[in-house]
Amino acid sequence: MVKNLQIYSKNKSINKANLHKLISFLINNLDFKIDSLYINFISGNSILEVNREFLHHDYSTDVLTFNYSRPSRLRLAEAGSTKSLDAEILISIEDAETNSAKYGVSFNEEILRLVIHGILHLLGYNDINSEEKLEMKRIEDKLFIQYKNFLLKNR
Repeated sequence: MVKNLQIYSKNKSINKANLHKLISFLINNLDFKIDSLYINFISGNSILEVNREFLHHDYSTDVLTFNYSRPSRLRLAEAGSTKSLDAEILISIEDAETNSAKYGVSFNEEILRLVIHGILHLLGYNDINSEEKLEMKRIEDKLFIQYKNFLLKNR
């Protein structure tokens, strides 16, 4: 279990143990540590409300991240020290279900992809323009494949 990681979900199909393994894998691969990380699985309506209130976007989304890390810790990371996260990831269960059907992947695979995507955002990756989106997607896909292979080896 990863210290300082809390996962909240009313949905019984969310495999919390597997998410702890994923975060541990990402910590090792992306060189960061966790001061505090909350991953909350919420309804599509709830994520829409948060998106409206905090980001002023009037649409639902699959994942939102809130980085509460102190700027001084982020500057240390730029100087070569390990980045320390104090953050929250919100994931819409309904959007994850829609995405899994749309992209022809399992619900659990989509959840893993969304958590990886959220962590990448917290580490400074963006998907605002097409160039950034392409780079972020490349890293996300690589990590997803590496993690699936890691799981297969460690069964």
